[in-house]
Amino acid sequence: MMQIALKKNKVMKTTIQIEDGLLAQATKLAREKGCDLSCLIEDMLRDKIAPIPPAAPLPFVRLTTVGGGGVQPGVDLNNSAALLSLMEQGA
Repeated sequence: MMQIALKKNKVMKTTIQIEDGLLAQATKLAREKGCDLSCLIEDMLRDKIAPIPPAAPLPFVRLTTVGGGGVQPGVDLNNSAALLSLMEQGA
């Protein structure tokens, strides 16, 4: 086992013991996330201690559609620049 020391805002320093294999995995994950080990451990503790509640499901919205002949002649939905130009012209 390896002991590591953690600091939070230079206020508190805590030593914890982590099994070597788990420490290696955590170090790798921290590196992949672009943070240091202390930050990773703090984030994981926050998630475990006070997880963010899941967002309420969005209400079902029914869109009303009307019949029509489709896209106007000359409108290419794959050409955003041309669409913007048509919208600015008020077409």
